[in-house]
Amino acid sequence: MDHLRLERFRWDAENCCGCKGCIWVDPIYVQGKDYSIRCPSLQRFKFDSYSALGRLKLALAILNGSMKITEKALDIIYQCNLCGACDTGCKRNLDLDPLMVLEALRIRAVAQGAGPPPALAQLIRRVRDTGNRFGLKRAKSAAWIPEGIKPSNRAKIAYFVGCNASYKNNSIAQATVKILEHLGIEYALMEEESCCGHPLFVSGAASEALALAKTNIEMLSDAGASIVLTSCAECYKTWKVDYPKLLDKPTSDMPYKAVHLVELLAGLLAKGGLRFRGPIEMKVAYHDPCCLGRLSEDWTPWHGSRGPNGLTQPPKPYRRGTNGIYQQPRQLISAIEGLELIDLPRTRENALCCGAGGGVLDVYPEFAAFTAQDRLQEVIDSGAQAVVSACPYCLDSFQVAIQSTGHLLKAYDISHLVSLALLGHEVAQ
Repeated sequence: MDHLRLERFRWDAENCCGCKGCIWVDPIYVQGKDYSIRCPSLQRFKFDSYSALGRLKLALAILNGSMKITEKALDIIYQCNLCGACDTGCKRNLDLDPLMVLEALRIRAVAQGAGPPPALAQLIRRVRDTGNRFGLKRAKSAAWIPEGIKPSNRAKIAYFVGCNASYKNNSIAQATVKILEHLGIEYALMEEESCCGHPLFVSGAASEALALAKTNIEMLSDAGASIVLTSCAECYKTWKVDYPKLLDKPTSDMPYKAVHLVELLAGLLAKGGLRFRGPIEMKVAYHDPCCLGRLSEDWTPWHGSRGPNGLTQPPKPYRRGTNGIYQQPRQLISAIEGLELIDLPRTRENALCCGAGGGVLDVYPEFAAFTAQDRLQEVIDSGAQAVVSACPYCLDSFQVAIQSTGHLLKAYDISHLVSLALLGHEVAQ
């Protein structure tokens, strides 16, 4: 996959000027010094090597042959959530692609046999051997289906459940199908569903991720579906962005459309097709998942050249993180009677990662916990009684952080609240 080779991004590595726009929330949006940093690893380690600035210099040294991928370099490369906050920040100033450099560094590490770290290598084996990140028997993947729920054998919409909701946070999958059934939306499940491949791609195992992408796309086609519906932000971003990226195609050319549950429901809400019972009396802060927010914009390949001052020919399209899925979950929350929505200081494209992204939770759980607790404190300081997100991995992060700190705050997936407001009862978590 030449289009993902580190050499393709030499310009980006060479032209980082160290402005640190990748690190700080833009002054236009910053609401105080306590929550002014958007890079989790810089927040944790307080050292430029653990930021996009340092990692781009590391990439340049590797490209120039003055440095090899040592054990310490590998630590710097993988102690990163791949959350895209640096990418959004850079595109307010320089229009570099730091996220592509960070992904290409991991692909180079795997290609050279230096990576991934052992924990991610084990994760890759689990996905390869069992079809899911937890290494559980595939037969258990459908055990979550509630009694009385009968998906269609074939439908235009295929609900792609994902590893987490299939094997761990079953309540998200159960809430999703109950919502669909209540609204009369016909859907099918993919037979023998496998992992979307997100863990493979973020590990740098691009070839294996590509092979799995082709398999999943073929399975979707065989199921007769043209829409893949997810309730997991990571699955959503994988189908919408990473599959096209791996295949070197624009999102618009894929033979399906990826839709997150919040998009589907917000569309119905706008047309008057969604009526909540309510009320739910609670102050809630919405946390933007990285993969549903700034990382979810359509992918458009670029194969061109650079002229004087880096001018691109043809013009290069940029994903700036500002057109992610931000309004839809807020519209749903605001439509539920009694819910008071609070926006956090770091919000939308400036949101801090929950800590779980980029394989960090698997390799560096202490770093992941640090980030989750930092974000949790931001929620507490906002005066919210609960934090709501739209990704099972965000839910995991916040639940662990709440348990470890002893706070009385509650954590919900948005499917839980929608299900409660629609059906009048809560799906057990």
